[in-house]
Amino acid sequence: MINKHNKIELLSPAGNLEKLKIAITYGADAVYGSVSHFSLRNRSGKEFTYETFKDGVDFVHKNGKKIYAAINGFPFNSQIKILRDHIAKMRDTGVDSFIVAAPGVIKLCREIAPNVPIHLSTQANVLNVLDAEVFYDMGVKRIVAARELSLKDAIEIKKALPNLEIEIFVHGSMCFAFSGRCLISSLQSGRVPNRGSCANDCRFDYEYYVRNPDNGVMMRLVEEEGIGTHIFNSKDLNLSQHIDEILESNAISALKIEGRTKSPYYAAISTRTYRMAIDDFYNGESRKDIYQYELNTLKNRGFTDGYIINRPYEKNNTQNHKTAISDGSYQVNALIRDDGEFAICKYTIKIGESKEIITPLNAKIDDSILVDNEIGKIYKENGAFFIIFKKILLEDNKELSEIHSGNINYFKLPCKLPSYSFLRERID
Repeated sequence: MINKHNKIELLSPAGNLEKLKIAITYGADAVYGSVSHFSLRNRSGKEFTYETFKDGVDFVHKNGKKIYAAINGFPFNSQIKILRDHIAKMRDTGVDSFIVAAPGVIKLCREIAPNVPIHLSTQANVLNVLDAEVFYDMGVKRIVAARELSLKDAIEIKKALPNLEIEIFVHGSMCFAFSGRCLISSLQSGRVPNRGSCANDCRFDYEYYVRNPDNGVMMRLVEEEGIGTHIFNSKDLNLSQHIDEILESNAISALKIEGRTKSPYYAAISTRTYRMAIDDFYNGESRKDIYQYELNTLKNRGFTDGYIINRPYEKNNTQNHKTAISDGSYQVNALIRDDGEFAICKYTIKIGESKEIITPLNAKIDDSILVDNEIGKIYKENGAFFIIFKKILLEDNKELSEIHSGNINYFKLPCKLPSYSFLRERID
């Protein structure tokens, strides 16, 4: 029986303060992020200072949501004192949990911040009841399961440990290695994947060579054009078509979207789509075609449904050997500022071109925004809203015939639109 009073949590990435606000605005129940130290996403962690992260915590709590701090790196002995200071500082921001991978760091967090719940990172690779029980006994409230976990095994863990929360990834980049335990980047570029600085070497182009051991001659193997060069490249996870099965299990507490280093548009659309899918489930609806359509608008490596429904050995479509990443079906043109009156260009905006307006689900825009004035026109077609600019007017009143992403000046909209809306156009 489905428990509709204990709805599953939607957890979205917060790579910086702007993306944090966008994720919350587009329907996330919680977000996760960190300051750079000891997080497995140094690039996104550098987007936050302790002060701006505290601003993010305050914004999240003001909206009645939660925020989790990633402290899931694997420290060296020389870093333990710095780690202690970091845990204390993150505790003082008021976060709702720590995401931790190493048993020693769990112990340290419980000592320094005993009132902050611990979520076990996917880097701890929990796949079974035995490991889950060990961490539960250490005081872990939630495990972020290994990506290779099956739904059947999640159900078994929940039966054995009914008070332990289980979180799974439903969308985003996949690692070629087992649960992210990879050393390729470390070997090739000195950037250690399990300490936050992965260079994504699995996405690189590779060429094949054979060597004759008798004479040392190296010969390049010529491949068919476009096939087999990205030998480590995994497709992106997309479980939007399996939300019903996952929620019906009653075993999963949270659905997690990967992508702290991805774009604001990614944070918005991935959150918006899975928010829609979750709400539809509890309302007895399903719009799988719409979920897939929207997720296809994001840049991706092709999609796979991973391993939660099917075992790894049953899968033969998890790799993309042709390209490291492909454009989505839409181009993002602009992001609306939080005041709703101005936008910043993300690609190009030209006078006379039509762009689709994408808003948060709860924005509930209606025909009141259908205007036609000197700045531009907003019209409705097949249930969607579109905008055409007649004039591109910057905040300093400078007028342009077109604007490109290199121009960081905001330009005026024909009327006020919901905060953090986007303008986009379909790619032919």
